[in-house]
Amino acid sequence: MAAVVFVRCVLSWLAIAALWSIPADAQRRPPDQDRAREAMRMGARPLRDIQQQWRQGMPGYDYLGSDYDANAGNYRLKFLRDGSVSWVDVDGRTGREVGRSGH
Repeated sequence: MAAVVFVRCVLSWLAIAALWSIPADAQRRPPDQDRAREAMRMGARPLRDIQQQWRQGMPGYDYLGSDYDANAGNYRLKFLRDGSVSWVDVDGRTGREVGRSGH
């Protein structure tokens, strides 16, 4: 009986030690969050603000998502209407359109 308790204790300590050894990089935020934080440090408006502005500015379109181009400092917003996809490139600092493609 004492041996079973001892084995359980050892296994518990090994599990705890394994958790402590997880590299710090594995505990970090996802890369998208890092890019968004860096964009805001560089002067970009929060994506939430850009999304709200453009959802209101695109009546009849369904908003599908976005990407951030750190090199250009632009958000690319994706919309759907009548089965056709449109992309709107938006300046991350001003929220103004800098390009459009699709429908």
